[in-house]
Amino acid sequence: MSKTPDPNGTDASGSKSTKEEATIKVPSKDPKKKDDKKDEDLSEEDLALKQQLELYVERAQDADPGLQKVALESMRQEIRTSTSSMTSVPKPLKFLRPHYGTLKGYYEKMPDSDLKKLMADILSVLALTMSAEGERESLKYRLVGSQGEIGSWGHEYVRNLAGEISQEYVKRQSEEASIDDLMELVQQIVAFHMKHNAEPEAVDLLMEVEDLDLLVEHVDNTNYKRTCSYLTSSAKYLPGPDDMLVLDIAYTIYMKFEEYPSALVTALYLDNTQYVKQVFTSCDDLLRKKQFCYILARHGQTFELDEEMCAEDEEREGLQEIINNTKLSEGYLTLARDIEVMEAKTPDDIYKPHLLDGRASAGASVDSARQNLASTFVNAFVNAGFGQDKLMTVPSEASSGGASTSWLFKNKEHGKASAAASLGMILLWDVDSGLAQIDKYFHSTDTHVIAGALLGVGIVNCGIKNECDPALALLAEYIDKEDPSIRIGAIMGLGLAYAGSQNEQIRSKLTPILGDSKASLDVLAFTAISLGLVYVGSCNEEIAQAIIFALMERSESELGEPFARLLPLGLGLLYLGKQESVEATAEVSKTFNEKIRKHCDMTLLSCAYAGTGNVLKVQHFLGQCAQHFEKGETFQGPAVLGIAMVAMAEELGLEMAIRSLEHLLQYGEQNIRRAVPLALALLCISNPKVNVMDTLSRLSHDSDSEVAMAAIISLGLIGAGTNNARIAGMLRNLSSYYYKEANLLFCVRIAQGLVHLGKGLLTLSPYHSEHFLLSPTALAGLVTLLHACLDMKAIILGKYHYILYFLTLAMQPRMLLTVDENLKPLSVPVRVGQAVDVVGQAGRPKTITGFQTHSTPVLLAAGDRAELATEKYIPLSPILEGFVILKENPDYRDDQ
Repeated sequence: MSKTPDPNGTDASGSKSTKEEATIKVPSKDPKKKDDKKDEDLSEEDLALKQQLELYVERAQDADPGLQKVALESMRQEIRTSTSSMTSVPKPLKFLRPHYGTLKGYYEKMPDSDLKKLMADILSVLALTMSAEGERESLKYRLVGSQGEIGSWGHEYVRNLAGEISQEYVKRQSEEASIDDLMELVQQIVAFHMKHNAEPEAVDLLMEVEDLDLLVEHVDNTNYKRTCSYLTSSAKYLPGPDDMLVLDIAYTIYMKFEEYPSALVTALYLDNTQYVKQVFTSCDDLLRKKQFCYILARHGQTFELDEEMCAEDEEREGLQEIINNTKLSEGYLTLARDIEVMEAKTPDDIYKPHLLDGRASAGASVDSARQNLASTFVNAFVNAGFGQDKLMTVPSEASSGGASTSWLFKNKEHGKASAAASLGMILLWDVDSGLAQIDKYFHSTDTHVIAGALLGVGIVNCGIKNECDPALALLAEYIDKEDPSIRIGAIMGLGLAYAGSQNEQIRSKLTPILGDSKASLDVLAFTAISLGLVYVGSCNEEIAQAIIFALMERSESELGEPFARLLPLGLGLLYLGKQESVEATAEVSKTFNEKIRKHCDMTLLSCAYAGTGNVLKVQHFLGQCAQHFEKGETFQGPAVLGIAMVAMAEELGLEMAIRSLEHLLQYGEQNIRRAVPLALALLCISNPKVNVMDTLSRLSHDSDSEVAMAAIISLGLIGAGTNNARIAGMLRNLSSYYYKEANLLFCVRIAQGLVHLGKGLLTLSPYHSEHFLLSPTALAGLVTLLHACLDMKAIILGKYHYILYFLTLAMQPRMLLTVDENLKPLSVPVRVGQAVDVVGQAGRPKTITGFQTHSTPVLLAAGDRAELATEKYIPLSPILEGFVILKENPDYRDDQ
């Protein structure tokens, strides 16, 4: 085998290992007869080599140690210097195979000496092709051999040893035997792999022998990135707690090489605040700290900087402002101006009624409250964050003071609430101007308008934190009003404005409502959801207790209501992604009234394992869906959503889940079929995969109207913010197909609004940073909406359509905006293309394919990745998404 390491990583023989072991391990019983035949086929030099080796074998068994030594040395030389073709065993190994048994027998008789060790080395290499399955002879002889340089026998030998070590390790662990000699060998193998660009193999070996800490010593500047990328991407496929361990090591390595942005992203994945602080304290470059703040802001992490992390007061305020996301609106509008989509759109620009045949458009001209409500939402979704539209923000001069309010009053009762709140969506993220414009609705005498204004305040503040807490100040006094719709507006507003902040004041204000026996069920449900959002993933015991008591105190008839099912969801959100931490609460939930018991169990499990890719949990949910009941059971809906929530973590699981959901459609009961489209929507949110699109298109004509409605809304969700022409066309056709059915038409309109979300600049995907990090608040908003959609008629088509505004939590600009050192937008050329998974590949493969070159700011579709097309600047974050700070490259020379 070649001694020169191949520049591209694994040795030439790497690819043939497994095939060969299968074909070779047949000890030959009667070598002589066959050999006579074979000898005639061999070329002369092969024949000479064969005879030479046979001579060595005989000499090696000679009584004279001098002769023995020469023979063994020559044999060793032959084996080492023979380079083989890719497809065959090296010649010396092949010719020595018949003598393996003889040499083995002789070895046992040899007295202990250096010669015996030399012989052991040769047997160890021969065992590579000869030893019987499971004997681990190669390892056995290696351990008693002369312990020379391990790599000198070639890569294949090292890989074979690594495989045998992992088997031996398992055996010794079960027998509790010592493993010191194995670990010494592991050290050598890891060092060899790390030198020869085979980082994944080193990592695999260390995982097998449960000693990843060794890795930190062996990584160096040239290979730490490849090692960490392998660690972080394999974490998704490991069972807990190994996955956290692996990421811990990745974090340690990143910190060792001062690759702070990657360390921060890993710390966020681990949800470890200590680590996040460490990143800030270890780095003293203010610019880099600003980039960290942008990463935190994108993740929606509430984070207070203290003096340790940044000593200067002014600097600290500047950094805190970035974390609070105050610059989001400005950046988003910069993108919109650059792409030239500032012009406000009307709902008709989206419906395009002129493209449809006569009957459908004729029916649409009548001003029905239902259609106006739909237009309110479409208008809000399409113009989200642009600060101007044609229905709500019409300047008062043009309309002599009437038009702006006139659209509001084209909506009936509870419709006015959604209309007033839609102003918050249009002014999304722009707190100052938003609060100023919503203010006028607070003076209204109509309770629904006030409720909508309260919700609007929450929406404007969604994802933006503000030092003076305007949302809390405005909404707090309305929480205990008599009117339930005003209470709901204020409670939901607080939930949106403070999602993920774990704000104590809100807890002390909202928890008492849960214990109030006079409060109506819908107020309770919204309170539970809002508390779940504010304390998402915090495992807060007090809130969990309060929700559990509220569930225990309600009568059986109430627990059958659709809104009772949102209480367990509020409870689940507290444990979002926290895995085992939910177990105690899940035990308590088994004592609930049987109407809600299973439903609560499924909801808690699906939230706790959301985004973990845990295969066992997916199987558990599938098992729950396989049961058939006489009367429809509500718990199967959350179980179906649970499959999607758990499996959305990585590509493979996602594809498998889509296939499993197809089966559920064919064999499941109605209540399962209603949930399947929603689960598909979550798996492909803002990422319209063609196969899923076709399934949903088929279901949108289903005979069961609930299935059809869920499929239509899901079409909107998978196309959310993509302006996907194919989905837009499907929805237009559906709008003429269902022109007589108000409920279905309403769903079609909502979906049309979603597809054109933010005129195609926004995404609802909760994943960011190259699909590595999952934003808990975004997922919470999506899951809340999907749970509400499990009972469309009662909630979204009833008077609680404003639940649709929970989507605000997941809305994010899908942009890459590069800024200079003063945080002003800076236009540079970037290549945008489909991301390619290059983890563990040899050499330096391209990370994107089929790219186009644009100048920033640019839009990134699902699965896209960007890289700078100029050497003039250095990005401060390895992941080009959202806001990225560029600093000038000091080594850059203009060729001109």
